[in-house]
Amino acid sequence: MPQLNPLPWFLFLFISWTVFAFIIPPKVLAHNFPNDPLATTAEKTKTQPWAWQWH
Repeated sequence: MPQLNPLPWFLFLFISWTVFAFIIPPKVLAHNFPNDPLATTAEKTKTQPWAWQWH
């Protein structure tokens, strides 16, 4: 029964979890988010009201 032999799939499982655990997270966390809601200031969020001319 080939399901009980761990050699064909164990190396693939180990390498894939190593990639997901150690290689991908630093690449994802290195991205910066330009629209960070915590970095906004009170002056930046003030907007002017629109003057609609309904003629």
